[in-house]
Amino acid sequence: MDGNFKEWRIMMFGLNLKLPVWQAPMAGVSTAELTAAASNAGVLGNVGAGYLSGEQTEEFIQRVKRLTNAPFGVNLFVPGQVKTTHEQVTAAHQLLSPFREQLGIAEDVDSISFSPPAFDEQLAVVLQEKVKVCSFTFGLPPKRAIEKLKENGIITVGTATTVDEALACEKEGVDAVVIQGSEAGGHRGTFQSPESLIGLMALLPQAAQEVRIPVIAAGGIMNGKGIAAALCLGASAVQLGTAFLVTAESGAHPLHKEAILSAKENDAVLTRAFSGKTARGISNRFIKEMQQHEEVFLPYPLQNTLTQPIRKQAGKQNNKEYLSLWSGQGTRLSKQQTVNELVESLVDEMDASLLAANRTVQNIRRGSLTEPQ
Repeated sequence: MDGNFKEWRIMMFGLNLKLPVWQAPMAGVSTAELTAAASNAGVLGNVGAGYLSGEQTEEFIQRVKRLTNAPFGVNLFVPGQVKTTHEQVTAAHQLLSPFREQLGIAEDVDSISFSPPAFDEQLAVVLQEKVKVCSFTFGLPPKRAIEKLKENGIITVGTATTVDEALACEKEGVDAVVIQGSEAGGHRGTFQSPESLIGLMALLPQAAQEVRIPVIAAGGIMNGKGIAAALCLGASAVQLGTAFLVTAESGAHPLHKEAILSAKENDAVLTRAFSGKTARGISNRFIKEMQQHEEVFLPYPLQNTLTQPIRKQAGKQNNKEYLSLWSGQGTRLSKQQTVNELVESLVDEMDASLLAANRTVQNIRRGSLTEPQ
């Protein structure tokens, strides 16, 4: 390697990327334009298909294909076993009554319905469309599903928040694993108990040491310096979410983007209030007022279904106090720009950071502790 990292092509799994970066699959704010723009810019774009039906997933993938010839991935939520009672649903629904009243949403507990997961239909679509990469969050997919994907030449990726989860992903047979540090925005990918909050700098090198498959670092990384650091800690690639969430092509609500762009790092807090699963987002009134009632929350995805009308109406009314403003902790590093501008800056920053680190090492070896020029 001659030091000109701008022409570096990352060949992991033959993806031929300009930069070892994956755009995080952010369910709810994913757009075909965002995924395609990321892939066209030379990183791996991803579709956050978690909340889509099988038919919607197919339509989304086909829209992306019309916008890019480059490889991209699809992320699916692995469904879990969820049990609840009518009394628990009623109590959780009643807890949300003041918020519905303020937003003008009619009360109708009898109309609540929970749709079955569309995982099998989505998996069939991924196989049909022969998407390059299929990643999974919230658990391990059936081993047969992984085998079928591999038989069709599709790269499989798990998500882990601990070394043990990473080892479980490897044992299940996935080709790579996303190592998600506690700094990450949105939902935690945890699927083993008890839930742990391990920072990426501590988690990444341990996971890279213990598993043989490639690891993709995620959590709080916003610029080229973070990418360079993750590569030095053993990552084969880096996944960025929040940095892409505020780009022009993202489908996030304008108030969501504004909240991140103006937030401090400690404004991004953990909550279960919106979905029943731990997620990191910018603190607002809903999170603060609900934090004393966690015992009433329904498990994911039932709580998510209950709060959906509140989030939807808040978006229509431009009321950020009831929106799920998912964000990682690197908020001060967020910038309002296009995907292409973001990727170009990542290339330059990573390039400069790796070269500066190399000069520092050389200075130390020569016995000089002066700053690199």
